[in-house]
Amino acid sequence: MTKLTTDMVCEILLKAKVITPEQAKEIKLKQDHQRMKIMKARGESIHRGRVHLEDEVSAIEVAASLDYDVAGAAGRKLTEDAVTEIVAKAVNLPYRKIDPLKLNAEVITQILPRAFARKNHAVPIERTDDRLTVAVADPYNLEVVENIERMGFRVSRVLSPKTDIVKIITEFYGFRSSVSAAAKEMGAEVDLGNLEQFVKMKAVSEIEATDRHIVNAVEFLFRYAFDQRASDIHIEPKREAAEVRLRIDGMLHSVHRVPKQVHPALVSRVKMLSRMDIAEKRRPQDGRIKTEYKGREVELRVSTMPVAFGEKVVIRIFDPDVVLQDLEELGFAPREYELFRSFIGRPHGIILVTGPTGSGKTTTLYSALKTIAVPEVNVITVEDPIEMVYDRFNQVGVQPQIGVTFGSTLRTILRQDPDIIMVGEVRDLETAENAVQAALTGHLVFSTVHTNDAPSTITRLLDLGLPAYLISSTIIGIMAQRLVRKICKHCERTYDLLPEEAEAVGLPASPGQRYTVKYGEGCVQCRGTGYLGRTGIYEVMELNEKIRPLVTEKADAESIKRAAIADGMVPLREAAVRKMLNGETTFDEVFRVTGEKT
Repeated sequence: MTKLTTDMVCEILLKAKVITPEQAKEIKLKQDHQRMKIMKARGESIHRGRVHLEDEVSAIEVAASLDYDVAGAAGRKLTEDAVTEIVAKAVNLPYRKIDPLKLNAEVITQILPRAFARKNHAVPIERTDDRLTVAVADPYNLEVVENIERMGFRVSRVLSPKTDIVKIITEFYGFRSSVSAAAKEMGAEVDLGNLEQFVKMKAVSEIEATDRHIVNAVEFLFRYAFDQRASDIHIEPKREAAEVRLRIDGMLHSVHRVPKQVHPALVSRVKMLSRMDIAEKRRPQDGRIKTEYKGREVELRVSTMPVAFGEKVVIRIFDPDVVLQDLEELGFAPREYELFRSFIGRPHGIILVTGPTGSGKTTTLYSALKTIAVPEVNVITVEDPIEMVYDRFNQVGVQPQIGVTFGSTLRTILRQDPDIIMVGEVRDLETAENAVQAALTGHLVFSTVHTNDAPSTITRLLDLGLPAYLISSTIIGIMAQRLVRKICKHCERTYDLLPEEAEAVGLPASPGQRYTVKYGEGCVQCRGTGYLGRTGIYEVMELNEKIRPLVTEKADAESIKRAAIADGMVPLREAAVRKMLNGETTFDEVFRVTGEKT
């Protein structure tokens, strides 16, 4: 069987003028050494036979492992993706970067046996009737085509990076085979439409929560979510099956359907890992899991809730690299950054961050505390629940069922010699009064409030019953925030806003005025969405001598907003428009996040 050799790859790269003859010589000379190095990094056993090494590490991986810059294109690396694309062009095969979120698990796992897929580094990715599209890592491996055609399929090949193919085989076959094996052991005849019937038919101790297949399925699911940069995992029971969805960059994507009889065991496994009561299925529960991914700790916050067809589980993923960032990385504009930095540098007072759930408030507060949590100060947080454990903070979780509330805990904290206090949320008068008392006695207090913008936070505090003079004398500043999706840098394109679009976002639409903005066309890096990652938009209002008199007079939110804008405050909509004009986000995203024109 002909294979794609290192000599062939070097010849193709030389013809494409992306490597020099000296680099080609080095690739050939170092190929065995690089193969052993790659296998060692993967933790695989090494047999020095050349045939074994070439089977385990492809010629493309070898060329990519030397980390060359593309000749004549400074800064562009010769990655596995780049080499695969060049080889695909040379052998007249389509190149395909596999998007795991767009794959059908049944197509992948039910056509080719796992052993065959692994041996040949091939995976089916699309099926239309008897036409099957197969991603292969070696364009010269025709045996895989012959074997699939004997099954009655017409095969179309695409060339994909071997690393991607192996990852798909591991995760999809692993998850699917684990779930299928669990379903077979449980028996497909059990009707789980009513969870109570299942409890009656099997004792709690018999639920397959510790079954090795379920253990594997949950492991695969977690790893898959981490790889896809997911912020949440949803496991949702439906009438016929359970659905697994991932939230990525703020949007939910369906990734798996699980047989109905396996769903309770998946839920039980997650509940066991998060130290919940497995037997309790009628009440919501909360728990947490600490795990590891690529050498760093990751916290998972787990919530279960009974719904129509069983228990729904939502797992929120807290990656320390995301939650604990440097303030400069959060997306502040220069004015807002300097103003917020001045807030957190004050010795005492209250700083409020406001916005809906999922707007990045936790990340902002944790990042701010991380900035000022030096060894000389005592930082105490009161949270419901503790979002992410961080050893430089003293963190307290509220437990209302035993009387440990925000308000009561704050009173105790004041006897713990704090310098800086973070209260998860001001949601009642008791908490607000204790936060004010802490600020008046010389402490810096951070907290959140659920309001739409910074000025309306004043109205919210007045509605809670907090006296206006205490608000004006203790609050340093208020910051409203949202998260907008960033345009993918790999497929960004430019266009000019239409006059009506410019007018819709409040830009002067004078004759001849052009506003050039960007959008993402959609590519493999962003899974065709045009967006990759998120950034913050911020509305920062300082309570200075121009705003305080209005607060004391109990002026309405609109009056406070007008005064704040006159003082230099940038409203959320305008902050989003500036991000759009800077080429960071899109016109559509401005409207999605900040609402229709007001």
